[in-house]
Amino acid sequence: MYIFNRAVPALVQKTVFITLLSAGVITQLSGCFPLMAGAMVGTSLAATDRRTLGTQLEDRQIQLKAETTIASSMQGENVNVTVFNRRVLLTGQTPNLELKNKAEQLARSVENVREVINALEVGIASSLVSRSNDALLTSKVKATFVDAKDVFSNAFKVTTERGVVYLMGRVTQAEGDRAADLTSRIAGVSKVVKVLDLMSEAELRQMQREPAPTSNTIDKPQ
Repeated sequence: MYIFNRAVPALVQKTVFITLLSAGVITQLSGCFPLMAGAMVGTSLAATDRRTLGTQLEDRQIQLKAETTIASSMQGENVNVTVFNRRVLLTGQTPNLELKNKAEQLARSVENVREVINALEVGIASSLVSRSNDALLTSKVKATFVDAKDVFSNAFKVTTERGVVYLMGRVTQAEGDRAADLTSRIAGVSKVVKVLDLMSEAELRQMQREPAPTSNTIDKPQ
């Protein structure tokens, strides 16, 4: 029995957005500001996310820093960075094992990263057609979650590489299993990989009773 989309006062009654280009964020991201100014204008943080706003912000900082560090040290390689709750997922391709390991080391060097999941493949980089198909699959997965009656779509982050769909998020075991099942039924999906931060049903019920997390401070790693 799934309870994900029932009335959840703290999570779904209202979505609150804050812009990343506040003075405080600019100060914290001063090293990455030239990149951020062009790419991140208008992006926002959502109170319907199960992470605190502080954690959402820190995840974006980690992603920016990891992408910048890897891109500057490994020019021309197809390395994608996805971050959720300070866990960094690396997908894509490198021509050899040495560069695969180098990408992981660079990601680990970013401040406040608590784990790196290295799903990079050693081989030829994916084609533009393949990447376009992956983007379409990601959109289909997200749309499927939104349409489902028993999945809280905002709890998940989705990324796809050569037909393999990676699911990240802070969810219960039942939520993760249901989302994986829905994803596996989508045409074009070859495999589903769960990279989830699991919580208990009791923790979920408690979260639903509490006010939405609104801290705009950076949560320190435990």
